[in-house]
Amino acid sequence: MELAAQGRPVDEVIADLTAKRADDVKWADGKTFGMVYDGGPSVHEVAEQAARLYLHENALNTQAFPSLAAIQREVVGWTGALLNDAELSGGPAAGFLTSGGTESILCGVLAARERAAIERGVTEPEIVLSESAHAAFHKAAHNFGLKVHKTPVRDDFTADVDAMAAVINSNTALVVASAPQYPQGVQDDVPAIAALAASVDANCHVDACMGGFVLPFAERLGRTVQPWDFRVDGVTTISADIHKLGYAPKGVSVILHRTKESRKYQTFVFGDWIGGFYASPNMQGTRSGLPMACAWAVMQHLGIDGYVELTRQTLENADKMRAGIAAIDGVRVLGDGDLHLVAMASDPAAERQIDMFALGDALMKYGWYHDRQTPPDNLHSTVSNTNTGVIDDYLADLATCVDEVSGTTTDDRSTTYATLE
Repeated sequence: MELAAQGRPVDEVIADLTAKRADDVKWADGKTFGMVYDGGPSVHEVAEQAARLYLHENALNTQAFPSLAAIQREVVGWTGALLNDAELSGGPAAGFLTSGGTESILCGVLAARERAAIERGVTEPEIVLSESAHAAFHKAAHNFGLKVHKTPVRDDFTADVDAMAAVINSNTALVVASAPQYPQGVQDDVPAIAALAASVDANCHVDACMGGFVLPFAERLGRTVQPWDFRVDGVTTISADIHKLGYAPKGVSVILHRTKESRKYQTFVFGDWIGGFYASPNMQGTRSGLPMACAWAVMQHLGIDGYVELTRQTLENADKMRAGIAAIDGVRVLGDGDLHLVAMASDPAAERQIDMFALGDALMKYGWYHDRQTPPDNLHSTVSNTNTGVIDDYLADLATCVDEVSGTTTDDRSTTYATLE
């Protein structure tokens, strides 16, 4: 595995790299539910041209690259407007671009810990979250030394607000809500959770990594959307991923703070260094300008109308998928979600019981890729515009595969865990 002493021609290198992709999921054919989100040919084109322009630029020092400072400011501003920061009395929301949802969540947790320490004197900070909250919050708590209070979900898979209230205390630095949560795609009661946080002067983070570029446009389509953004009193920070249903390439997300005062708590500043002044607004030092520029270009290219149309198609795809699953004996949809996330499990009321991971294996033979979750064993789909035109084929193959695996089991209990990157 040593690097060869002599270099190779460009065409040989690229040919080998292309060959390595042979076993990767073929997301462009619409058979992958998640991972990559396809906004269409013109979105590809504008992103690829932006990527070439900013392939080598470094956002570590925006004095050297003022264009990246402008890109970040504008993308954050556009996202804040989508999330109704005009409702804030202190002016627009403040924030930064990050590499993905995990980093946005890390920044939100860090800011909450620092604010609790500085403003409230909290020395043993705690975080309160539902068991449906993303694993990145547990990662952040582990990295930043917060005690975790994990509370159950209700029968409908939404966060149990009463259970959260029972563990709120003077050490609480952060309370988490999801809009929507990833596992079943249902939305927590954000106003109630934000009120809990405010009762002890803690931060409330709304994880909208999945919903930040869906909910604003679903609302414009006339869909019922429960309150979740900066119109809700007590919401301190929101994470929203542009590289998911914002249709930008990986990896770019936004962390938004209700105020600039809140934002400063995520920034690391170090002046006592013979290498000079150092400041970093998030987890990274050097940051590639490429994903930032791609996000800017895609958002400018699509505009509000473009996003509304992509969201319309996405939600129609998901509605059709849910209805089709409900019509197949042996499987069911978990939760009462009405957005773009669909979790499919065996139906305990059905005469035939289905081993869901065996079903996942069978679907893979037809080219369909899902994440796997448990408990209960289920197949997870993040539906998007990528899946337009193939849902009928999927449902036909699903019915066939359910028949194929009925009465069979698999010894492979491996689970593909979802990440935010």
